[in-house]
Amino acid sequence: MNITKEQVDALNAVVTVSITEEDYKPQVDKVLKDYRKNANIPGFRKGAVPMSLVQKQYGKAVLADEVNKLLQNSLNDYLKEEKIDILGNPLPKVDEGFDWDANDYTFEFELGLAPEFSVDLAAKNKIVKYDIVADDEMLNEQVERIQKQYGKLISKEEVEEGDDIKGVFFNEEEGINNEVTISTDIFKSKRASKKFIGKKVGDVVTVPTKGLFDDDHKLMEYLKVDHDKAHGLEINVDFKIEEINTTEPAELNQELFDKLFGEGVVTSVEDLKGKIKEDAEKQFAQQADQKYLNDVTEWLIEETKFELPAEFLKKWIQTAGENQLTPEQAEEEYAKSEKGLRYQLIENKVMTENDLQLNIDELKAYAGNIIRQQMAQFGQMDPTDEDVDNIVTRVLSNQDEVKRLSEQVMSQKMLELFNEKVKHKSKEITYNDFIKQIQG
Repeated sequence: MNITKEQVDALNAVVTVSITEEDYKPQVDKVLKDYRKNANIPGFRKGAVPMSLVQKQYGKAVLADEVNKLLQNSLNDYLKEEKIDILGNPLPKVDEGFDWDANDYTFEFELGLAPEFSVDLAAKNKIVKYDIVADDEMLNEQVERIQKQYGKLISKEEVEEGDDIKGVFFNEEEGINNEVTISTDIFKSKRASKKFIGKKVGDVVTVPTKGLFDDDHKLMEYLKVDHDKAHGLEINVDFKIEEINTTEPAELNQELFDKLFGEGVVTSVEDLKGKIKEDAEKQFAQQADQKYLNDVTEWLIEETKFELPAEFLKKWIQTAGENQLTPEQAEEEYAKSEKGLRYQLIENKVMTENDLQLNIDELKAYAGNIIRQQMAQFGQMDPTDEDVDNIVTRVLSNQDEVKRLSEQVMSQKMLELFNEKVKHKSKEITYNDFIKQIQG
């Protein structure tokens, strides 16, 4: 056997694999002998079928199968030994004159080569890393929400601003009939809100769907219409009032504090706000980290310049799935996946250059922490190590879970690396302003 590589250009090559009869004949003969031992052909005892008949019936198929196995194994070994970094898989070049009756065979494969490039994490950029704080406005809103959530529900006869209204949205022609509980402040339309003021149980209020909420997707929730119908829906819907309630806010006393956080943990309104601030900012930190990670990713894709073997990859995409794609479909798929492929190459480069690796102990520890957090949410505050280890073992027996958790751990490692090496500006910001920043 002989394998050679011809460099077409920096990103494309052709590998030629030449196979002689001596390379495949011993294995083909062995397989055919095994076939002979087990063949059931009428007129012959098992194991006594003439070899010529076995050869005639199975020879071509066995030959093709064994040559293809030898070809794939040899090609894979060659790529590893020569340390040839490829994208996609080798693509066999079609040979219209190929003849299985010959003794020696030659196969050619197109290769798409991974580009050479460098990644400069310390390069100048405009990336901002946000420190999201819970301001007084947010803390006061959260205290009011808690007071309402744990307050006393009082039935009313007439709707006033801020009341909870239970009823049914309906429109017979459009098949809408959905029971919900709403408040007048959910509407974007002030005119719609005012229509409910002063209404009583049994009254029907008609409102237009256009501009009713700040997001048409809310029509899916409140009217139970599908996604396509919700967008641009312009009809009138009726709301029949069934109940009117208001909430008497709960007192901010020790009984409420103990119910929320356990006995004696919080003893004052200031303690309560401090606890809310602490819990909120932990969650905010995760969102800020994710935005920072996204921003660094986008910056690296934009600033790290290299060419890809685009034409090869489009040809490979055509044959990579279960169904053959047309050139036009492959072009579309390539356009969708190019950005992700670029970042995958960049990420692999960064991981290699910074020796970022993942071992099983780290994965087990990470899974164990998640499981302890989940158990705590259901009141199991102090599970035994044995219980947690047993759950971890079950979780890590699922390959999909292993992949998902591995990606999360590596994402955390990348975040830590970016925090250390990527130059960025830090900025303190309120949560509402952070949301505005995300929305652009």
